[in-house]
Amino acid sequence: MPITTGSKLALYFYAVALALVAALHLLAQLVAADEILAYVTQILLMPLLFGALYSGTTAKRPRLVRLVLIAVVFSWLGDTVPRFMGGDRGFLVMVGFFLVAQLFYIAALWPFRCGSVAGRTLPALPYFAVFAALVLACAPGAGVLLVPVVIYGLALVLMAMLSTGLGSLAGVGGAIFLISDGLIALRSFTAWELPALSFWIMLSYVMGQGLITVAVVRHTRRPHP
Repeated sequence: MPITTGSKLALYFYAVALALVAALHLLAQLVAADEILAYVTQILLMPLLFGALYSGTTAKRPRLVRLVLIAVVFSWLGDTVPRFMGGDRGFLVMVGFFLVAQLFYIAALWPFRCGSVAGRTLPALPYFAVFAALVLACAPGAGVLLVPVVIYGLALVLMAMLSTGLGSLAGVGGAIFLISDGLIALRSFTAWELPALSFWIMLSYVMGQGLITVAVVRHTRRPHP
C-alpha cells in the first residue's frame, strides 16, 4: 500500500531535518565537541530518524518496521541517558541500551538470515576478523568491562551480518555501524587516536543507521507475494 501525501510530506520533513541536524552535529564535533550544540543535536538524531521511518511506512507496519523502530528508540536512550552519568557506570549503561537495540535489530533481520552472510563461512570471515582484532586490541585496557564489551560486540557483528540479507544498502549500513562502534572501543580502551575521531564515530553512526532505515523503507514498498 502506497503512503499518503501527508505521510510523504512528513517523511520529507524528517529527512531534511535529520540531514540538517546531522550536519550541525558533525560540525560541532569538529569545533566544539564538548559544548551544548553537540549534546543537543546528538539527542535529536534518533527521534528524527524514528520520524522518518515511521512516516515513510504505511499504517499497517510489518514486524520488520516495528522492531527497527524499537531499536532506534533504544539507540536514542543509549545516546541520551549516559550523559547524566559518568565513568564506568555511564559506559555500561550506554552499552546496555545499545545491546538491547542490537537485539531488536537482530530480531527484525532474523527472517532474512538465509539471504545473508551469516552462516556462510567465507563471507562471514571479514566480520569475525574485525571482531577478533578489536578484542585483541582492547582487552589489555578494558579490564572488568571486557565481558560486556565482548557480548555487545558479538551482537553487533551478528546484526551486521544479518543486515546483508535485506540487500546491499542495509549490508553497507550494518558494516558502517560496526565500524562506528569499533572506533568507540578503540578510543575507550586503547591509546590509538585518529584526528577528529568523534567526528568519524558520529558520521559512521548516523550513516549506518540511516542506510539501514532507508533499506527497511524500500523493502516495505516492494510488492511481496
